[in-house]
Amino acid sequence: MTSILNRSKTVILISTLVVLLLLSSCSSIKYIDSWKNSETLPFQPTKLLVVGMTNNLTGRAIFEEKLTAALTEHKIKSVKSMDVIDASFSHTQKDETEVNKMVTNLSKDGYDAIMVTAVIGSDEKELYNPDSYTVRNQWSRFGRYYYRYQNVYYTPGYYTKYTVYQIETSIYNINEDDDRSLVWVGSFKITDPQTITKTVNNYVSAIIKQLKREKLLQ
Repeated sequence: MTSILNRSKTVILISTLVVLLLLSSCSSIKYIDSWKNSETLPFQPTKLLVVGMTNNLTGRAIFEEKLTAALTEHKIKSVKSMDVIDASFSHTQKDETEVNKMVTNLSKDGYDAIMVTAVIGSDEKELYNPDSYTVRNQWSRFGRYYYRYQNVYYTPGYYTKYTVYQIETSIYNINEDDDRSLVWVGSFKITDPQTITKTVNNYVSAIIKQLKREKLLQ
């Protein structure tokens, strides 16, 4: 019986540690994968437009401002799309001809690159959140064990729901043809974002870190 109790204590301890680790990983940003076009490197844009594709205007403004500032610190002349593209442009769906016309106008204004970020997917997750464990000899009896932890059937709080977003950032050279236009694309996962500002700061840092790692930024 003692050995069974000791094993039970070990299992509970491990389970508690796993849950704590999972909880601590929430509100985090994880790099997933990336690709870069070796044919377009080295790529040194003259004027880059930063685009955050979201209908959340506050989030878009914060993101474009932070990323533009970060790129400027790395000697990349960049401009927020909110300062260039009229807000009405995204009010209605545009066909490919209209989008290409917009890109042509950007090129005429001296832009040779666009850096665009968008949410490409999301997943709802569920994390088991056990009640506080108390290691007592009563665990050696099934009846008391069941009585103690039967709330798992009735308490919604036993499972914490959170969302994981798939984010993609791409860099395009708008003066190249279609086969050479894409310079770099990176994908990231953002887990359970809490505040816009904190999430944006962390994501911008993740982008800059990866671009430096891949020699796209000095």
